Amino acid sequence: MILGIRLLSVLRRSGVESHLVVSRSAEVTLAHETDMKVAELRALADVSYAAADIGAAIASGSFRAMGMIVAPCSVRTMSEIATGVTSTLLTRAADVTLKERRPLVLMVRETPLHLGHLRTMTQLAEMGAVIAPPVPAFYNRPQTIDDLVDHTVGRALDLFGLDAGIVRRWGEPAPAEVLET
Repeated sequence: MILGIRLLSVLRRSGVESHLVVSRSAEVTLAHETDMKVAELRALADVSYAAADIGAAIASGSFRAMGMIVAPCSVRTMSEIATGVTSTLLTRAADVTLKERRPLVLMVRETPLHLGHLRTMTQLAEMGAVIAPPVPAFYNRPQTIDDLVDHTVGRALDLFGLDAGIVRRWGEPAPAEVLET
């Protein structure tokens, strides 16, 4: 859940409008992984929708959006999106994102993966989705978990052409190296 929380915080700080759908499973995960309440999470977004609100603006292709990030993305959510049989606003909005040829980034968090999961990911990639599991990078010499989270969130935002200033890029000097020169 920390990826989604950080993503919302970074978008707000960057002045990018965010629309949030929190699934029932995400609410349970939020309670297990953080001390944050659902209302606090919803307050981080500019607009928040109930998962059952299939009539929400983001369920329509005429709603203008840069794209969509599902962070984190469960295998169940991924599977619903891949089949087009959507049962919630979350999966309907993702389906619309694909239909409209907008970027859809799925930060699939489960592992290990079996062949069915991999085939579903392949199907989604063929449909235009970007599968971006939150795999940490170590070339940037992270010192904290926040460093790992920021890099992962920053790389997801890169896929939309958004530079939040939280990614140390390959070949850039580390902060200590900058001070030494």
